[in-house]
Amino acid sequence: MLSRILVPMDNSEHASHALEYALENHPEADVTVLNVVGVPSMMMGEAVGLSLENDLDEAAAEHAEPVFERAREIADERGREIDEIVGVGHPARNILDRAEDYDTIVLGAHGEDWKRATRRFLVGNITETVSKRAPVPVIVVH
Repeated sequence: MLSRILVPMDNSEHASHALEYALENHPEADVTVLNVVGVPSMMMGEAVGLSLENDLDEAAAEHAEPVFERAREIADERGREIDEIVGVGHPARNILDRAEDYDTIVLGAHGEDWKRATRRFLVGNITETVSKRAPVPVIVVH
């Protein structure tokens, strides 16, 4: 039985489905939603913008709030509670750095930027990277 599940989320439909899957199929598990901000890009725009803030933690939390609002809605619809964590930096690295604290990772097949070929080439597919390198089982939800 799974007791702790990590669900990385962005604003994508696949991420929402991953959270729905975790909550519905593992009703006894504690579910933690991770949103990573400061995603690397060709110009490092978001990461640079965050680094210029006076309070990085506060800026990251503000940036993550819309994702957490959606996650709380999904959890509330199922009568469940979730924990929330904000990460800063590369999404795959953030997920993998936390993986050993959980029994499994449930993530969407594609994130919000999956159609951007240039971004995928430069950053790599987060789902693929996590699936190959995670020290715990990974469930990929379409």
